[in-house]
Amino acid sequence: MISIRPGTRADIPQAFDLVVELAVYEKAADQVTNSVEQMAEDGFGPNPLFGLLIAEDSDSQKIVGMSVYYFRYSTWKGKRLYLEDIIVTEAFRGYGVGKLLLDATIEMAHETNCTGMMWQVLDWNQPAIGFYQQFGTRFDDGWTNCHLDF
Repeated sequence: MISIRPGTRADIPQAFDLVVELAVYEKAADQVTNSVEQMAEDGFGPNPLFGLLIAEDSDSQKIVGMSVYYFRYSTWKGKRLYLEDIIVTEAFRGYGVGKLLLDATIEMAHETNCTGMMWQVLDWNQPAIGFYQQFGTRFDDGWTNCHLDF
């Protein structure tokens, strides 16, 4: 049985393992520069930068997935929830954990008076694209992601 709950500072080491697992899956493990300590401070310090929902296996008490989100502001739409990542460990994929996490994240957006949600998906990640299509997701064309790294 899987339960969804708010994340805590104590969850960060296992959550960070999921971050690394995702980076390996996306063939970008060398791009992870964050750390357990930084993630704990950023999520649970005096000025939290992100929210965390945890999917926990009740049999093993292990974290098997998570949703990381934060709030952004659109001049056109107002307050939006930005879904940074939904990550489900490989052994638990295909069992509905991702759906539980996305449903809980959507509920969080409603509870916090957001006008909608936004996120990104890699164009080659067909399993994720198919998953998101089940929710009636609109995929944008014509936008290019821009980054400045410091």
